[in-house]
Amino acid sequence: MRRGVLALCVAAAAGSAAVALAATGGGGPGPAGGARTGAWSALRDAPSARTEVASARIGRSIYVVGGFDRSSGTTVGTLERYDIRRNRWRRLRSLPVGVNHPTAVAHRGRLFVHGGYRARRSLGSATARLWVYDPRRNRWNRLPSSPTPRAAHAVGVVGGRLYAAGGANDRGSLRTMDVYSFGRRRWARGPSFPGPARDHTTGAAAGGRFYVLAGRQGAKGNFKVAESYDPRLRRWSRLPDMRRARGGIAAAVVRGRIVVFGGEDFATGRTIERVELLDPRRRRWYDLPDMRSPRHGLGGVSLGRRVYSVSGGPKPGFHFSRTIEFLDLR
Repeated sequence: MRRGVLALCVAAAAGSAAVALAATGGGGPGPAGGARTGAWSALRDAPSARTEVASARIGRSIYVVGGFDRSSGTTVGTLERYDIRRNRWRRLRSLPVGVNHPTAVAHRGRLFVHGGYRARRSLGSATARLWVYDPRRNRWNRLPSSPTPRAAHAVGVVGGRLYAAGGANDRGSLRTMDVYSFGRRRWARGPSFPGPARDHTTGAAAGGRFYVLAGRQGAKGNFKVAESYDPRLRRWSRLPDMRRARGGIAAAVVRGRIVVFGGEDFATGRTIERVELLDPRRRRWYDLPDMRSPRHGLGGVSLGRRVYSVSGGPKPGFHFSRTIEFLDLR
């Protein structure tokens, strides 16, 4: 990885009984009106054990792409699909290039994969390439590259545009944002976010806004910072800090609320089991049940009220997993 240091993580069993949602800063109803939510549960393991992957959901299928693969110990372009209804995995046509720390989003039934590091065993050679995968044809096509190469960044789709912000490349951590128009097939520069430059962050789109959450910056470690971007006003806003500083994370949107999970803490040498939910309307963070299998470099998606965590590193160093687990919000 970059500077020859591979991400640290540690496995910790944290399955818990139903836990009431606890609001940041004191009392008040939880994001589901004070309802309780259950513990994380496991599904059928993925065919490949990987870490530093990207994932997105199309219909009732979860797509997992790229990352470091345990069998080869190198960066891969592997694409696998999980059928939620049948609890079944299938190997598909690989991305034409191998990338670790890429990002992925779904838009109008297709999978878009952006950025990542192309180095075989490390964090290096960040790419600006954008790829699109058509599930009906099992075919990849290359689209115009973004102005900025970046990896371990945040992405989200608002309207007909893809927003890519933060991350890192050979120059270090980033604050910049690039915006891709699906209709025009063209990139443009957007305003940089005001918070600290950071990578190993996560992104989400909810309520017409794009969110960049947490992340880290080299020796400065993890951040709690959370920011949102309003495309109509072309303006960034600072949100209340997260409850837990974290980097190497994933996020998923559940009915307008953003669930953030996973990550690693270099200070303790452990992966992070704590799960948080942001209610954008209330501008408040809430605790959810801890992860059953804490991981970093994982993928995250949602369907209905269910959140899925996919793959990622469960132990310190260069480790991998085939794990897929879910949490139901009630």
